[in-house]
Amino acid sequence: MNNSKIWLSSPHMGGSEQKFVNEAFDTNWVAPLGPNVNGLEEDLEKYLGEESFVGALSSGTAAIHLGLIALDVKAEDEVICQTMTFSASANPIMYQGATPVFVDSENETWNMCPLALEEAIVDRISKGKKPKAIIAVHLYGMPYKVEEIRTIADKYQIPILEDSAEALGSSYKGQRCGTFGDIGILSFNGNKIITTSGGGAIVAKTKEQKDKIVFLSTQARDNAPHYQHSEVGYNYRMSNICAGIGRGQMEVLDKHVGLRRSMHDFYVSICSEIRGITVFKEPSADYFSNHWLSAVLIDPSITKGNKTREDFRLYLEFLNIESRPLWKPMHLQPIFAKCPYYGQRIAEELFENGLCLPSGSNLTSEDRDRLKEAFHKFF
Repeated sequence: MNNSKIWLSSPHMGGSEQKFVNEAFDTNWVAPLGPNVNGLEEDLEKYLGEESFVGALSSGTAAIHLGLIALDVKAEDEVICQTMTFSASANPIMYQGATPVFVDSENETWNMCPLALEEAIVDRISKGKKPKAIIAVHLYGMPYKVEEIRTIADKYQIPILEDSAEALGSSYKGQRCGTFGDIGILSFNGNKIITTSGGGAIVAKTKEQKDKIVFLSTQARDNAPHYQHSEVGYNYRMSNICAGIGRGQMEVLDKHVGLRRSMHDFYVSICSEIRGITVFKEPSADYFSNHWLSAVLIDPSITKGNKTREDFRLYLEFLNIESRPLWKPMHLQPIFAKCPYYGQRIAEELFENGLCLPSGSNLTSEDRDRLKEAFHKFF
């Protein structure tokens, strides 16, 4: 049997990306502006709906940073952030000189726990530090508890920055992820459901808000014949070349979602026969996950031979199959060790027992055969 590397989530081209890139070269639009940038923004706005105004940026991290600036987060402010996430959700808080306040997960969506969120808000207010914003994440493409989080945010009048980096193509009650927050962000990193090789986007509620963010992303150059700057700016705009890749990828986005969801169903089928493994899935029909990454929880007290998540990860590594533990919670990271944390140990237990599995839209039937054999031989 072929022993080539099975990747966790590798880029998957659709075929027309080269056409848009060639057009950029042929017309000499090799810059952080141009027809592909405009076209990608329009494609995303049409896809997302809900009065969305999209600005294409250099990364999802840049989008979070500019989103925090747009929400007026400044030095010494506090921003609530989901602890179970990638560090890029939290790092931009530090860029602003603000302090992250981390909140635990709940067991249904693995996202921000509404109870812990409200506990954190009430306690921070009692200490004279009302949070300036809430960063809520759709983990692995699974929508967070949209209505519960929004109700609490509105109750205390705190805006939501919706981190939809992993959730393009996911929805809650038919509404696309990326459109629930006061500001939303997307990522097109190489491992995401579609890619621009690197890149991201901001999803604003008004054209004025989008225009201001794009202004900041292009070094905040004032409207003058010379270079004049009245505000601090950033070099965060997406290039026309990368946007060309994105335009081709948008043509296959729904297909990629279908293929990722098919991989999730594949794991559900395999794991239904194995004691001690639970596949991460939608809690109800209201949730539609793109299943950017399929993940499982492994309970060593139930598995045959008390096998752990780490035992299985190392076995897959031996077979040249990439897998990865769930995100290590931010409140356990050395860089954030002194930041406030609210909740129990749900995120910690998910990290201890959870494993992300190969989920790419370009996995083959031979890859699936190898994965199935690995599960059955190990367990």
